[in-house]
Amino acid sequence: MAFLLWFAVVAAALASAASGYTELIADFYSETCPQALTTIKLVVGAAILKEPRMGASLVRLHFHDCFVNGCDGSILLDDTDGMIGEKTAQANNMSVRGFDVVDEIKSAVNTVCLGNVVSCSDILAVAARDSIVALGGSPYEVLLGRRDATSASIDDANDDIPNPFMDFPELLANFETHGLSLHDLVVLSGGHTLGYSRCLFFRSRLYNESDTLDPAYAAALDEQCPPAGDDDALASLDDTPTTVDTDYYQGLMQGRALLHSDQQLYQGGDGDSDALVKYYGENPDKFWEDFGAAMVKMGNMSPLTGDEGEVRENCRIVNQ
Repeated sequence: MAFLLWFAVVAAALASAASGYTELIADFYSETCPQALTTIKLVVGAAILKEPRMGASLVRLHFHDCFVNGCDGSILLDDTDGMIGEKTAQANNMSVRGFDVVDEIKSAVNTVCLGNVVSCSDILAVAARDSIVALGGSPYEVLLGRRDATSASIDDANDDIPNPFMDFPELLANFETHGLSLHDLVVLSGGHTLGYSRCLFFRSRLYNESDTLDPAYAAALDEQCPPAGDDDALASLDDTPTTVDTDYYQGLMQGRALLHSDQQLYQGGDGDSDALVKYYGENPDKFWEDFGAAMVKMGNMSPLTGDEGEVRENCRIVNQ
């Protein structure tokens, strides 16, 4: 009984100390849980070793979380009787994954932190960075101290997450609405150096955009994605879907973008967008450097801090 009382007091003290911050800082957990970041890195590394595709999935979770009311972990919330969350939104349904890995990370950090200290939204930000590094990208410093939302909205997700059918003006407007620039749009789209997409999302481009689609690439895709059916068939977003590189930008210049929205960045938008695509295609070191900076900027979008929101003990449900 004495041990349980001590454990509860320590956990409450740690949570209280962490809740006072109103700005994100890199060393947020240095005193409350110094083992947190190492623990996240270990779990992410093991998940990617087991399934390299998981790295892209964890990066995507962070992206899709941040674009809906800020980086607040709302994408992780399961539906309830009174709330339909973000998991079944058009851009997420049958596409976003990695929730089990997030659960595993949360359980591990709760253990090493001796309580509920690390927020689910911070876990998403760190797991995205660690995935990028594990798959060949450059490290960058993640700012921490986010707290977790207590609600989620399918309507907000449908309105806010960029979709693969958008033309360039829509894409740019969406990013600008979130406080991001044309430069951020092109750099963050480079996250498609990792991962796959479902046939459902690239079928229209495959069969209706021959003017911007490399014929050999189209022929290969045709074998994977028929004109009807097989919506869940997967194709990689670039030729190296488990390696962080600039093959994505090379593909745009060669008419080998899988998604309509990606091809819009080159010869679908304006000269500035074309120039940025070419620049990053030819300068991988600058891409890695600028991508990290853009991820930090995106991760700063409307976080909950201080006494806002909560630190969820289970990332799938609000605290009881």
